[in-house]
Amino acid sequence: MTGRPKTAGLERVWINGRRAHHLDVRDRGFAYGDGLFETMRVRAHTLRLLELHLQRLAHGCRRLGFTAPDSRTLRREIAAAAALRADGVLKLIVSRGLGARAYRPPVDVTATRVLMLGAAPAPLPEARGVALRVCRTRLGANPRLAGLKTLNRLESVLARMEWRDPRIWEGLMLDAEGHVVCGTMTNVFVRRARTLQTPLLDRCGVAGVMRRWVLSQAAGLHLKLLEARMRLTDLAEADEVFLTNAVAGIVPVAVLRIGPRRVRPPSNDVALRLRESLALI
Repeated sequence: MTGRPKTAGLERVWINGRRAHHLDVRDRGFAYGDGLFETMRVRAHTLRLLELHLQRLAHGCRRLGFTAPDSRTLRREIAAAAALRADGVLKLIVSRGLGARAYRPPVDVTATRVLMLGAAPAPLPEARGVALRVCRTRLGANPRLAGLKTLNRLESVLARMEWRDPRIWEGLMLDAEGHVVCGTMTNVFVRRARTLQTPLLDRCGVAGVMRRWVLSQAAGLHLKLLEARMRLTDLAEADEVFLTNAVAGIVPVAVLRIGPRRVRPPSNDVALRLRESLALI
């Protein structure tokens, strides 16, 4: 077989600003998961919530102890990629860069940046909300990495392997103590009366960009905001449950499967109002 290799689901890939499909095997992102990524929604040839994505990336690089790619270069390359699609998904991967076979990273190293442009996701399976199950795979506690969207996503991979039922859109992940943390690819929100609650992410989990946007909208919806430890009973007794994801947006939960039990939150009012606000961005 000859010719350029095909990359499933992707239209274009750039590595360090150039069209390419091959990454150096010495890259620490490949060898050790030493890096971060952002998955961004392209709408009308622009990136939704781009500033929040870049802020999170810069914050993550500082916490991992390496220099982020030049902001002007990133913005220029992101804009050029987004211009190629009216609606799609742009994934940005930033690793620490090339290194020798050793855990200790080299002192002088330049971050690797990868951009991957693909098609927009399929529409949600149910307009009124999705089904959510509870995963057996638990999240390990590590405050040093809590909140970061690192390249180490094996827990989410194993959790997502637990089901093949197309009627279930997402899996809910707990920590070792049974606290609700997040979904395999989402953050979770619960509303009870006028209180909007989301799990505290100081031990594990990813602090999503869409999660941050929702937190910024709570005051305008006259909701009391609470970040705290959560149990499955908090979801089962909620007036409303919804999920957030930078690509999918705001996703109401219509059915929560807790073992054999099926819980149906009675409302999706706040989720729909947030969707309306998000559509204006």
